[in-house]
Amino acid sequence: MRRSTRLVVGALAAFVLFAAGAAVAQAPGAGSSSPAPPGSFPAWAYPWAPDFKAPPDDGVPRHVPDSAAVFTIAQERDLFFAPDWHPDDHPAMPDVVARGRPPDVRACGSCHRTEGTGGPENASLAGLPASYIVQQMADYKSGARKFSGPQRSPVLLMTAIAKAATDAEVQAAAAYFSSLKPKANIKVVETDTVPAIQIARVFYTIAKNGSTEPIGERIVEVPVDVEQFEHRDPRSQFVAYVPKGSIAKGEALAKTGGSGTTTSCETCHGPDLKGVDAVPGIAGRSPSYLVRQIYDFQQHTRQGSAGAPMAPVVEKLSHDDMISLAAYVSSLKP
Repeated sequence: MRRSTRLVVGALAAFVLFAAGAAVAQAPGAGSSSPAPPGSFPAWAYPWAPDFKAPPDDGVPRHVPDSAAVFTIAQERDLFFAPDWHPDDHPAMPDVVARGRPPDVRACGSCHRTEGTGGPENASLAGLPASYIVQQMADYKSGARKFSGPQRSPVLLMTAIAKAATDAEVQAAAAYFSSLKPKANIKVVETDTVPAIQIARVFYTIAKNGSTEPIGERIVEVPVDVEQFEHRDPRSQFVAYVPKGSIAKGEALAKTGGSGTTTSCETCHGPDLKGVDAVPGIAGRSPSYLVRQIYDFQQHTRQGSAGAPMAPVVEKLSHDDMISLAAYVSSLKP
């Protein structure tokens, strides 16, 4: 397992730059990886370009489809401000979601969006049980929930916020996000060949040169409209390219456990994988996020309340199994 040494204070501030402006990224194909042998680190699931530089704010007001709102790049990059493009789509946001509390508690809606949809770089929070959200914040705060791979800016930021947030702020955010209905915003496509990709700090975009490359043993998840996504519009849509045959294989694993490879997901997450009581729903979630969580559980970097029951479930999974499970689960309606 590889660890980044970039644990400097600037790593937190750097996250401000990723979410706006055109996707100026690394060279085409920089985000791709060769098929990973079993037991090795799935680098493709942890995109991280710490030297990425977003274009400067040009002062021009930005718009997104079907919204009368107007925001500048500077506003969109302010992590103490959640751009509310569609205020009629959600109830009133508590202060911690809309504005946070300087200097350490960033606005939850800035990264996870005003409707909790999140993106491939983080988690969708909409519809998660409030008690689950509260417990995960406690696990971040205690250090029980850690991360495999490079210490990317989203994970550093999440840990810092959890340590600084008050119980009241956590409860308010949990109540808000749990009240929201999850949205179907990911189209899963099986293919052998994908558009060439590049990294915009912590997520992938399609290279503009129009080239293609083999998908290999990975999932390629990209925004349909990268500018809309960078403007933090919760209505953004995504395409997740997955290897051919992975959805059917994932369905078999999820429903039967694959003859001892794992345990049926329905046992804990319910027959439709939409969650049961305090157990979170996983249907329709980002497949990139799902693979990271499975791998983190397997490596025992994510422990806490969820780690103990998940560790034996994922211990035998190969990378191919992880990809297949994520492909199937993400193809479901949330």
